[in-house]
Amino acid sequence: MKKTIRKVYDDKTRKGEFMKTKLKAGTVVAFVVWLLWLFVTYYITLPALNPHSTGFWLYLIIAVILPVAIFFALKTSDVKISKKGFKIDSRMLHPVAKWLFIAIGIIIAIMIIGTISGAKLFHAKGYSSILKTETYEFTEDIDQNSALSMIALMDTDSAIRLGNREIGSLTELVSQYDVSENYSQIDYQGSPVKVSALDYAGFFKWMGNKNSGVPGYVSVDPVEQNADYISLDEGMKYVPSAYFNSDLDRHIRFNFPTAIFGNTHFEIDEDGKPYYVASVYEYKIGLFGGETVKGAIIVDPVSGDCNYYSVADVPTWVDFVFDGDLLTTQYNWYGELGNGFWNSIFGKKGCKKCTETYNSEDESYAANYGYIAKDGDIWIYTGVTSVNEDASNIGFILVNQRTAEAHYYVIAGADENSAMSAAEGEVQEKGYDASFPSLINVDGNLTYVMVLKDSSGIVKLYAMVNVEQYNKVTTASTIEECYEKYERVLKRNTDSEDEDSDDQNVDDTELPSDDVEEELGEEETLTIKIVSIQYVNIDGDTYVYIEGDDQKVYRQKFEDNEMLITLREGDSITVNAQLSQRGIYYINSIAE
Repeated sequence: MKKTIRKVYDDKTRKGEFMKTKLKAGTVVAFVVWLLWLFVTYYITLPALNPHSTGFWLYLIIAVILPVAIFFALKTSDVKISKKGFKIDSRMLHPVAKWLFIAIGIIIAIMIIGTISGAKLFHAKGYSSILKTETYEFTEDIDQNSALSMIALMDTDSAIRLGNREIGSLTELVSQYDVSENYSQIDYQGSPVKVSALDYAGFFKWMGNKNSGVPGYVSVDPVEQNADYISLDEGMKYVPSAYFNSDLDRHIRFNFPTAIFGNTHFEIDEDGKPYYVASVYEYKIGLFGGETVKGAIIVDPVSGDCNYYSVADVPTWVDFVFDGDLLTTQYNWYGELGNGFWNSIFGKKGCKKCTETYNSEDESYAANYGYIAKDGDIWIYTGVTSVNEDASNIGFILVNQRTAEAHYYVIAGADENSAMSAAEGEVQEKGYDASFPSLINVDGNLTYVMVLKDSSGIVKLYAMVNVEQYNKVTTASTIEECYEKYERVLKRNTDSEDEDSDDQNVDDTELPSDDVEEELGEEETLTIKIVSIQYVNIDGDTYVYIEGDDQKVYRQKFEDNEMLITLREGDSITVNAQLSQRGIYYINSIAE
């Protein structure tokens, strides 16, 4: 009897020891699988190990904590499986699992609080001060002699067509490589150029060519509308279309594990040597708010060398550090939040924003911009309008994509959408579509210039539209011919105005310059109904002349009151003005 009892006891002991050994082995296996999971998820997702990155927190939850919490929960819980599914009795949940689930909740709370703490509601001034802007005179800041050679009218779709056509003619490349659709607008040796590297045409093409690398890139001249293939002496091995450790983003991440980088794009230096540039972001407000760029990582795709530069130290040949979408967003923060958050929602006094165009793909309106080559850099250009829905601009901005230097020009006139419609209307029987325009200086006249494309995206015509009088439109098959026609239109209108000045509401030849001092009468408060409005350029400044129903003329410098752009014929306004010796009322203010 004793032997039987002892045998049963020994069997249970051995079974218990076996189960413990089995559990320990299972734990070891689970730990190895977890480490493998950590490596694989990091290798694929490449999160920045930085608390300002949402990817870091999500990786911490999904890859690091959650698998361990589930392991301990399943290990100590009673799991019942039936046809209806499975049920976990967590009343005896392991303490480690409980703390891990609590940690997940804390991380989610941190992300929510971090997002709220950076909200515009609490930091309107902080958001509005991220992009610094200064007011300049456009006719002095933009050299009209180099206008045609400095504009980049070609959009990415047209560049893709030209690039693909060029590669299609090279039979030895077309079967192995594609041209990347991610074209970069750069300034190369003083002229605007679009460049894009070749991509491997799939995994097996990479396997067959990875030792030699990508052999070259495509350069597109957006002014002359032609493309060239540039062959390299040594191929590029670290590119976005490569795989495993040769993948460009993975190569950068392993060299800079904490950097929050993006906007990775292709550029060339002044000698035509290829590089990839990745912008490095920082968040100045809260945990995830106030996004801006603090520097750039420059990668030699041939050798794999990576170097980080702060914004102030980025080499001058680099043109694209600040993304155009980010710059327009930052300007909208400046324009809309400068007078506080609640003003941007309700009163909207002094609020302005970048011009928006309709995006047919997602059926929404978004800020749009063009490019200008200036001082060896690429600057984005876009109009500025009031936040009220109208078809007029109150000014324009140029922002340097390397340094974020921003120039603001106080110029009233039609917005880009109106100019595009005017250009399309000039050849409406052809059904051409206008590209987003660029801006040039033609004999002191601010002028939109754009291309008109057919339904297949081929450039057919060039168009120029006067900013202040968008009924002055010319089109031609070449940019040079269009420019010459436009100059003739300007001259013809000037001659006509000189001959028929008596028919004008305002005589430009008799308008006083700001340098001429006039005696003004006492300030009067007058209520009038607007009969007509004219914008007149005097010595480089824009003045607004209003004819009232009292048959008197009222004038104010546009720079002193940008809200003049919102006035329309038929509006009734109350002005505080002084009568000049010439019989024109000088407006001091307009009552709201």
